[in-house]
Amino acid sequence: MTFKRPSLYLISVVLFMLVFPIVSILLQWGSLLSGWSLIGRWFVFWAVGVRLFIAGARQVMKPAFTAREIFHLNGEESFIVIKELGFANLSIGLAGILSLFNAEWTKLAAIAGGLFFGLAGLLHVIKKPASTNEVIAMVSDLFIFLLLVLYLIFS
Repeated sequence: MTFKRPSLYLISVVLFMLVFPIVSILLQWGSLLSGWSLIGRWFVFWAVGVRLFIAGARQVMKPAFTAREIFHLNGEESFIVIKELGFANLSIGLAGILSLFNAEWTKLAAIAGGLFFGLAGLLHVIKKPASTNEVIAMVSDLFIFLLLVLYLIFS
């Protein structure tokens, strides 16, 4: 039996969209924030902020990965569109990061990030994922969308 290592993409998604937010919540448990406020704070920071900012930086600097591994586009003519997606991800990601320092931004970043993840996840569902990376993107997008919707409803 051969063992296939998880992809760097899968590892980064699990870290930024599950492990880091949960560790941050546990470290701050019992502080002035509690419940959905605490959950929203850390999922917005890590999943919307850091993940989208890093993804955006990568899309701007190395558009080939997103073009080939996520969207299955082989021509370099798609790179300009991937770079523009990167600019959007950088912008939303920065709002998520800055929400850690200005709590009033948390809900706004959750709305922008949640809408992005929800629409991207829906697009993956409609398109029907053709690769493992697309399945990872679809599941993680829909997970964060649902979590941010719950945060916005219950906080």
